[in-house]
Amino acid sequence: MPPKLSIVIVNWNVEKLLFKCLQSIFSHQKNPELEVIVVDNASKDQSVEMVRKLFPQVKLIDNKNNVGFAAANNQGAKAGTGEVLLFLNPDTAVFKNTLSESVDFLESNDRIGILGCKHLNPDFTLQPSVRRYPSWLPMLLIFLKIAKLIPNLPPVAKYLAQDFDYKFNQPVDQVAGSYLMMKREIFDAVGGWDENFFTWFEEVDLCRRVKALGQEIWFFAYAEIVHYGGQSFKQQQAVKNQKIFFQSAWYYFTKHGFWSQR
Repeated sequence: MPPKLSIVIVNWNVEKLLFKCLQSIFSHQKNPELEVIVVDNASKDQSVEMVRKLFPQVKLIDNKNNVGFAAANNQGAKAGTGEVLLFLNPDTAVFKNTLSESVDFLESNDRIGILGCKHLNPDFTLQPSVRRYPSWLPMLLIFLKIAKLIPNLPPVAKYLAQDFDYKFNQPVDQVAGSYLMMKREIFDAVGGWDENFFTWFEEVDLCRRVKALGQEIWFFAYAEIVHYGGQSFKQQQAVKNQKIFFQSAWYYFTKHGFWSQR
């Protein structure tokens, strides 16, 4: 019998955090209706060797080149057989009931196309994980670092959903790609992740395309993860990060429109 849930984890040079992530999954989840697929994007640390040695039950895809987040997620989804997919970052840790309660909530409502959960910082304070659709103005303010110099600018605050109440389950525009759950039938219907995105903006693109199918994007307040946040890309040079961000933003806006916040 195929598993209920396939968890896809795309890894790049975060061996220690990947270990914690996998440990959190298997220590809390004894249900055989679960499989984990790790797609390693040509890590230079010992990630691949660690998975092979300590987690032999994991399906491992060892890419010889870094194909990007979107393409690697598609690889993992294709290798999995579960009817529910969870795209999970390696710099996360799940709690005891996170996975089972997420699956139950996802399957409780046919209108839910994508489900996200509550993110916590390592000190267990709330970490924002919901945003509205981006438009060109807040992206420009963020790209030029103006948003850091002048906090609480209205266009940026609106995009970052700083007024969002994380106490309640509710439909949203987009959830973070660090924990993104969806039914395989919806994933197949939308055509998976757009591989023209190397990283950044691929999750909001996926949310928009799922919503265009008539499905809803939901934040689920009663499932939680710890998210250490952006550990892979902290290894990149700032200039390279800026370049990738700009390329992804440009592709997103040419695809969805520069006035695409609503």
